[in-house]
Amino acid sequence: MSDQQPSLDKLVSLCKRRGFIYPGSEIYGGLGGTFDYGPLGLALKNNLRALWWKLFVDDRPDMFGLDSSVLKNPRIWEASGHATQFNDPIVEDTKTGTRYRADHLLEDHGVENAEAMTLEEMTRLIKEQDIKSPAGNPLSEVKSFNMMFQTQVGASGGDGNVTYLQPETAQGMFVNFKNILDSFYPDLPFGLAQMGRCFRNEISPREFLFRVREFEIMEFEYFIREADWQELFEFWRQEFYRWAELIGLDQQKIHELEVSKEDLAHYSKRTIDFEYQFSFGTKEIGAVAYRTDFDLKNHMEQSGADLRYTDKQTGERFIPHVLEPTFGLDRNLLAVISEAYREDEVGGEARSYLNFRPEVAPVRVAVFPLLKNKPQLVEKARAVYADLKVKFGRVWFDDHGNIGKRYRRQDEIGTPHTVTIDFDSLEDDSVTVRDRNTTEQERVKIDELFSYLEDKGQKNF
Repeated sequence: MSDQQPSLDKLVSLCKRRGFIYPGSEIYGGLGGTFDYGPLGLALKNNLRALWWKLFVDDRPDMFGLDSSVLKNPRIWEASGHATQFNDPIVEDTKTGTRYRADHLLEDHGVENAEAMTLEEMTRLIKEQDIKSPAGNPLSEVKSFNMMFQTQVGASGGDGNVTYLQPETAQGMFVNFKNILDSFYPDLPFGLAQMGRCFRNEISPREFLFRVREFEIMEFEYFIREADWQELFEFWRQEFYRWAELIGLDQQKIHELEVSKEDLAHYSKRTIDFEYQFSFGTKEIGAVAYRTDFDLKNHMEQSGADLRYTDKQTGERFIPHVLEPTFGLDRNLLAVISEAYREDEVGGEARSYLNFRPEVAPVRVAVFPLLKNKPQLVEKARAVYADLKVKFGRVWFDDHGNIGKRYRRQDEIGTPHTVTIDFDSLEDDSVTVRDRNTTEQERVKIDELFSYLEDKGQKNF
């Protein structure tokens, strides 16, 4: 058996072929940096969402959920610093006008740590090394480009109606901090958790889900006393590994990157990026950042609202500091698929399958009639399917192709067990249950099927 992780091309092909992820707007030629989730990708995504919410919100006494609007008053982005500091370096092809990320072009030409360079340093290197655009044309000087998507609110135009699609979910939690204090009277430390779509006008989207213009993150802002930040930073650093174990990631493939002082975001005093070791490179899938009191302090100054917290014992009023654990949902999903990928041989034939944990598998169990043209088999299979559907939810009825093709299809989408109804089932009310990983088969009584699958790990979460 091989647990060799798939190449990026193999991942992209699998995701499209089996209905996990499709290119966005494909029949119209696509739209760079956008992807659509198919039925299986959405199911996997929903399972990760549910596990994350249970682990970090429902199972904790100090976390509150939130779902803030994507559109916000533009003054929020001025106070947060995004209006002036959320920028990427760009260069233009002087003949075609096509724009490119300057740091990406430099990295493609072997320049290390290009992201940390100033615009002037990038311009100098491009000229010194005579770097051309991908079309072979000269490049302009490097300029700063704000990545927020601009839009307008209301029917009338003008700068007074300009706002932005959110580039992060964090600000929705900061501007609702006072609402949570007034409604729930929480004790420090406590957190606000949110899942949401974010939009960044990437200049040159690439690497599948890693440089995209629309994506989803799961994160929370954890409000603390300043004196406690180091201890709690370490706690949330360790919690990332608990999450990785829960969704089936090999912790040996998780690497920490301590972000240097020069590369820290404008709001951060310390940030650790968590990277996963894919076959095509080590890529960031999450982070934990210490944002100090930067956001609440700025919003208090800019809005005039009192965002101080009142200690219930001492009456002291102060602005809390904040820790921010962030999880890229799309990137975590791709890591789960990559981690689960396996190749082996069955009956002398090559096979690929996804070794998903039952908790995350898009389909938990599939039900087959041995033959689709035998009404009695189909009727009994439908009855078993309906019963399992009520109990497990994510159950698939499959009668397309011969039984071998069905096994291969379910293996490749990661279904842990399949249940086949054959002619003996009509006589003894038993079915054949096949294990995805071992391909071993076992006869099980229909009235014992639910408990059998539970014992095999098919438990609701």
